[in-house]
Amino acid sequence: MHTSLALLLELGVILLALSALGALARRMGLSPIPLYLLAGLVLGEGGIAPVPAAGEFVETGASIGVVLLLLTLGLEFSTAEFTHSLRRHLPSALVDLVLGVAPGVVAGLLLGLDAVAVLALAGATWVSSSGIVARLLDDLRRLGNRETPSVLAVLVMEDFAMALYLPVLAVLAAGGAWWEASLGVLVAIGAVGAAFLASHRYGHHVNRWLAHPDAEQLMLRVLGTTLVVAALAEFVDVSAAVGAFLVGLTLTGESAERARAVLAPLRDLFAAAFFLAIGLAVSPADLVPVLPVALALAASGVAAKLATGWYAAGRDGAGRRGRLRAGTALIARGEFSIVIIGLVGAGHAALGPLVTAYVLILATAGPVITRWFGAARAA
Repeated sequence: MHTSLALLLELGVILLALSALGALARRMGLSPIPLYLLAGLVLGEGGIAPVPAAGEFVETGASIGVVLLLLTLGLEFSTAEFTHSLRRHLPSALVDLVLGVAPGVVAGLLLGLDAVAVLALAGATWVSSSGIVARLLDDLRRLGNRETPSVLAVLVMEDFAMALYLPVLAVLAAGGAWWEASLGVLVAIGAVGAAFLASHRYGHHVNRWLAHPDAEQLMLRVLGTTLVVAALAEFVDVSAAVGAFLVGLTLTGESAERARAVLAPLRDLFAAAFFLAIGLAVSPADLVPVLPVALALAASGVAAKLATGWYAAGRDGAGRRGRLRAGTALIARGEFSIVIIGLVGAGHAALGPLVTAYVLILATAGPVITRWFGAARAA
């Protein structure tokens, strides 16, 4: 089988560059995520060192990266624990929705956008990046903090909401009828409900099958099952990340610990591809004209998530520092905002650069702001 020389060379250079950036970030006491995003800008279209041969591989790796990030995050919790947290944080999800969509709606109206574009911008300003937040919580060793269940509950409910929101947006953007959008919502609700019921009632059977004393078998079974579930979730317009998270919830005890250990190297590799891919998709020249509006939106987005995190963590009894950490953890935006613009981009070309600049600002600034609170103990 012939392998492209350009592909091997570009991938090799990318991995060496990411290694150097990761080492620099660790030395500075930062998460490597902002540097990976900036590397994507340099290597993407319009950058100073484009990598066309490796682009498709990185894009595919990015999809796997989000799945692995949410899988390993789910391994930290049980289905019962997380179901309780979701019920407790329904008010938090409502606060998150109201505060998150408001900047997009106001900006869309001020910019004179039509109803579909306003709906798209509201969704893009609302939803946090599950992938980036999952990596941050692990990097900063916050998975055991008191406020972390509230952060995860908000994230997962956002992802569930996307299962209802995206079909509606896709139909409206394509000029479809209201009944088509309603049908998509009903299918998504049924799929999400069935997935959670299956995970809660039959998770112990899945856990027994996935667990295996051999590390290779454990890795292959868990990874294979996760990718299949993620694909099924995408098929019914539910986030692949939600499917992966549910698989992680089914594994408990020693099996969960061993699964995290064997999957950690794969997760780190493909997570780096995910962060890199966000930057690769952007031409820096397109971002300059929209920076003032994007910065204003980003400032409002930071304020919205700080308020959401403060409220949600407070419901779990976290102290002041814990509430601030919860808010800063939710700041980063990412994959869903890009997907939203992809759905409406053809008919609303002006939205693409604006939302991309907004995402890059918060995906870069979010980890930096979060890191300021990383040394504080859980409150």
